[in-house]
Amino acid sequence: MGTTERFTRREFQRILDVTDKQLNYWEKLRLVSPRKSGADKFYDFRDLISLRTAKQLIEKGVSANRLRRSLVALNQKLSEVQTPLTELRILSNGRDVIVERNGARLEPISGQFVLNFDTRELRDKLRYMPERNVEDWFALALQYESDPESRPQAIDAYQRVLAANPRHVDALINLGMLHYEQGQLESAAGCFLRAVAVHPDSAVAHFNLGSVLEELGQLETSRQHLRIAVRLDPAHADAHYNLAFVCDKLAAPAEARRHWQLYIELDPTSPWCAYARDRLASSKP
Repeated sequence: MGTTERFTRREFQRILDVTDKQLNYWEKLRLVSPRKSGADKFYDFRDLISLRTAKQLIEKGVSANRLRRSLVALNQKLSEVQTPLTELRILSNGRDVIVERNGARLEPISGQFVLNFDTRELRDKLRYMPERNVEDWFALALQYESDPESRPQAIDAYQRVLAANPRHVDALINLGMLHYEQGQLESAAGCFLRAVAVHPDSAVAHFNLGSVLEELGQLETSRQHLRIAVRLDPAHADAHYNLAFVCDKLAAPAEARRHWQLYIELDPTSPWCAYARDRLASSKP
């Protein structure tokens, strides 16, 4: 596992054996500061080391002010390394907390307490941690997807969902959209095709598949799926728009007019309505 690995709040509590109330209190004291993705919080390996230290110091009766100063110094050292679980040891010389790296002791973190633990304890605990289930991976994928910089991790998480459950329609659709956004149209179409096979009554799956197939030049197949999408969800304005667009390309003006009109009725304030009205006017019989 790399230091960029994210841990959900539930996983974080399980690793460190702390309650939700404890974690809330320590966050309030700013002893640990999780990152946020939307409404969700997540943590990384450095958070594990920091809070593992905090937990032991609290058990020794260290004051909150001294604890904050200690953790600030510790986090400064953690920011200097790439793999804290393998590079660091947190120990005590009987008076001060010391961060040891590659056999060399770095600046001590002040405090009059006894602390001695090897970060390998956390690594070993992670090794025996229960595997994430499908729901955990899907939730993690949604968190990654909300940040453009972590889209590759989102793709990996969705693939893990599908490895465990190939019929997970939402994962197929979301993964397809990520491929589409990256310009990987064939991969996107493959995901959407699997989605409609698993859930043939999904208007969204048919809409996405039909839309990608239009860009791939497979116009007749695109029209078939967009027809299904509007049949399943007659109020899906974008499906009517894309279907009208495809029908224009296929020289089917009557069908195109019908869907241009429906699009205008369903979404009259859309910025694309001007184009739809122009197409409707120019194709009058």
